[in-house]
Amino acid sequence: MAEKTFKKGDHVEWDASQGAVQGTVEKKLTDQMKIKGHEVKASEENPEYLVKSDKTGAEAAHKPDELRKK
Repeated sequence: MAEKTFKKGDHVEWDASQGAVQGTVEKKLTDQMKIKGHEVKASEENPEYLVKSDKTGAEAAHKPDELRKK
């Protein structure tokens, strides 16, 4: 199965405890980093995406399989 890829500006949706959330891809993460105290274990082989919520403006990292293009 081909890996899902996104680019900066893509409008995406993901599932959260409160239901579907929409936001915009800010950038592709390929290095380990911390976001709001959470360790993001992204790498070239297993990238994640920094996404900004449309509703709250909060940023979070998501694995490609968690995201759907809107």
